[in-house]
Amino acid sequence: MEPNTRSTGRLPAAFLTPGSSSFMDFLGAHSPEMLPGNRKLPEGVVEAPHGTTIVAVTFPGGVVLAGDRRATMGNMIAQRDIEKVFPADEYSAVGIAGTAGLAVEMVKLFQLELEHFEKVEGTTLSLEGKANRLSTMIRSNLGMAMQGLAVVPLFAGYDEVKEKGRIFSYDVTGGRSEEHGFAATGSGSIFAKGSMKKLYRPDLTEEQATTLVVQALYDAADDDSATGGPDLYRHIYPIVTVITDEGFRRLSDDESQEIARTVTNRRLEQPDGPRAALL
Repeated sequence: MEPNTRSTGRLPAAFLTPGSSSFMDFLGAHSPEMLPGNRKLPEGVVEAPHGTTIVAVTFPGGVVLAGDRRATMGNMIAQRDIEKVFPADEYSAVGIAGTAGLAVEMVKLFQLELEHFEKVEGTTLSLEGKANRLSTMIRSNLGMAMQGLAVVPLFAGYDEVKEKGRIFSYDVTGGRSEEHGFAATGSGSIFAKGSMKKLYRPDLTEEQATTLVVQALYDAADDDSATGGPDLYRHIYPIVTVITDEGFRRLSDDESQEIARTVTNRRLEQPDGPRAALL
């Protein structure tokens, strides 16, 4: 009879046996039923809260990743203050679009994957390696995606080797593409990209880059009902994060509020926003 780990305080042998530096491989070998891709698929198309628009833009010295706060379920607003941008590790972050519950779970698994690799190997994955690991996770969710429960994140981070910010986008099959300059995903992405295309330039300062992403989310919310713009009455503002050689930093509520109010006040004069690069 195997000893009771609760009474003895001992870890199961699986946790003490040298193995892969991939947490997903470890979980697949010892508790495969816990992997999202191994769960029983629901019948038909399932209605679940969906996160919408995520945007990212690079600037000399780093990258900004931001998201709106609205989650929708069909034609209804399911949540007004959902969080869609999370740190993956010290130098990278993930913005989620798609089925909210599965997306948050995938982010948590991704965070564990990066921590596990660092503990086993004694070093961190390259940014390229992190992007590849996330691609594998998305691919494992393909069955759910075919049932309407897709997860399509945006991954951004600071590359310590190339000394610059980088952005990676994905499709539902796990296909990965590196984006240059700016990128967006989610239902309002087409409008956000149009906004960033007219405002982006390679020499943006960090302050200009954070303002640009809020401008883009404002434009997306203006034309896409599933995207939520700054809500000045409820004090709900976009989540804006900055990743540089100093690591991941999320702007405080006061900082996000200041940017949102500045953008909103400017729209009183120019409802369609600036028509040239930010000054």
